[in-house]
Amino acid sequence: MTPTTTVMETYAEHLAATYDPYPHGKYMTLLLVRQVASEAMFRTEGSGEPLTTEFVFPGTTATAPIQRVVISKRKQTAVERRVGRELLRQHNLLHMAGKEQRVCALNTNNPCGQCIDCMLYGYAAGGGGAQRSRIITDDAFSLHQAPTIISERQFNALYDNSTMRNPETGEASTSIGTDLYVRPEAVFLDMETLKDVTPDEVRYIVGNVLRASRYGAISSRIGRVHNHLIGVAFSRCELFSNLEWVQHTYDLLRGDQLEPDFPLHVSTITAAAQAAAATLKARVYSDVTFLSADELAAFQHELHELYSDAAALAAMLQRLDTIYPREQPTRSGRRAASESAE
Repeated sequence: MTPTTTVMETYAEHLAATYDPYPHGKYMTLLLVRQVASEAMFRTEGSGEPLTTEFVFPGTTATAPIQRVVISKRKQTAVERRVGRELLRQHNLLHMAGKEQRVCALNTNNPCGQCIDCMLYGYAAGGGGAQRSRIITDDAFSLHQAPTIISERQFNALYDNSTMRNPETGEASTSIGTDLYVRPEAVFLDMETLKDVTPDEVRYIVGNVLRASRYGAISSRIGRVHNHLIGVAFSRCELFSNLEWVQHTYDLLRGDQLEPDFPLHVSTITAAAQAAAATLKARVYSDVTFLSADELAAFQHELHELYSDAAALAAMLQRLDTIYPREQPTRSGRRAASESAE
């Protein structure tokens, strides 16, 4: 790679040259460590449901299952999608749609079917017009078992007089209860697979991931998450699953202990997760090319420079916006469902 060549240009053979509705089997996988940086609740906001958990085997040899916390696939990409749409809205790149010519919006019968978001994360318009998401996701599992990373908080709602009693009626407030939450420093391993994407689409998608910061319920007050990009792989098919990856990483970190220590420094987890990915690579029925550590660092530096330069970012988005067809999807008035939105 010469000083004037970007990392994505170096690996152009593994990426699409432009948008094509037909699949070509070019896969790029982002390996992520999602580190919880505050209390977080990974459940449906306002539902009163407990945290989302699943019983799975802890590692590759254990026979007794454990309970792990799960960040559902939709709860991940929905956040990142909205981060990207904020950027498109700033640059007037969410197009008008429908007979009323309303701007493209999520969870309404109004996808434009033309903007960067629709063409990457997918859309479906009632009566015709659809785009399957080219960001393939899966549930992210916690590295540690649920009892290790879950705690409980009691909540209440005080009146203006700072008490639990209504200052006018004297009645006691019923707004009191408890919530389970995920503790800070909990870690989830996750992969996002990009299919048949161009270099500019990569810059947009990865930019969304690295700039997204709050996940889960009550995200205006808690749910801070730091996404660490610890690997990028090119292949001709999907790689291993998130669950396989977390199980192999768990085994490497626990050694002869029953469970890895908590908390663990993210650098320790990163080293083990990268080693586990290298081992699992042998199971993939495809040639798999990982970015080197230097290339990965250079790629992230390039993204930082791009997103720090308003003019360069605007030029990239304008350039990307021109590669998609401009035929507008038809609608029958039925509610449109986006493949990735919530």
